[in-house]
Amino acid sequence: MGRRMAGHGVLTYDDFLGQEEQIDKSVCGQSLEEPYRSRLADDGAHDPTPTPYFVLEELFGHFELDERSHLLDVGCATGRVLAYFLHAGLPGRITGIELDPWLASFAQSWTAKKPRVEVLLGSVLDLDLSPYTGFYLFNPFDQGVLQQFIEQVEAQVAHPVTLIHMSDNGDTWRYVGRSGWSEVASGEFQDYRDAQGRRVRVYDWPQHYTVWHYDGSNALQ
Repeated sequence: MGRRMAGHGVLTYDDFLGQEEQIDKSVCGQSLEEPYRSRLADDGAHDPTPTPYFVLEELFGHFELDERSHLLDVGCATGRVLAYFLHAGLPGRITGIELDPWLASFAQSWTAKKPRVEVLLGSVLDLDLSPYTGFYLFNPFDQGVLQQFIEQVEAQVAHPVTLIHMSDNGDTWRYVGRSGWSEVASGEFQDYRDAQGRRVRVYDWPQHYTVWHYDGSNALQ
């Protein structure tokens, strides 16, 4: 299928992927698409899926960032969120953590010389979460691991943080009613519209997101 990028022609999904790849290459010199399923499903990991740049642009508007900010991308895979952070010129620092050794190595290879960016290999459940001011999750693991992660945030983080969770699995209820958590915003993504108003379906079903504020009070008890 040929790409028709100019004028008022039809915008195809291939066109959309081409735009994503152009940004990837401008930041890190290669595509960040992940064409295979997770090899760590038995550990609760979900398939790696790069978040589109237009989604990240909207979602990251909910983070109040400055030079002291330190974000954690939970399940960073090849590093699309890290690439967006650099592409957008955002202040502060960002760390990605990835359970899959191959994906972590891939992300480390292109971020190695990027200032303010770090990639860690391992489980987020083994990481000290206290330094971070914000968390980004794009459906990285199953609900059992998510429950443990939320409890870990509550146990370790003693200051206000913003958490953005994007998923098609209805995970929002895991946060509802917990002490110290409040919902800031929510919505969903399914289609992409370019500057000419052309639309293409990106997801087969809507991807829901919720933005949460956690006040850090539980860690102080």
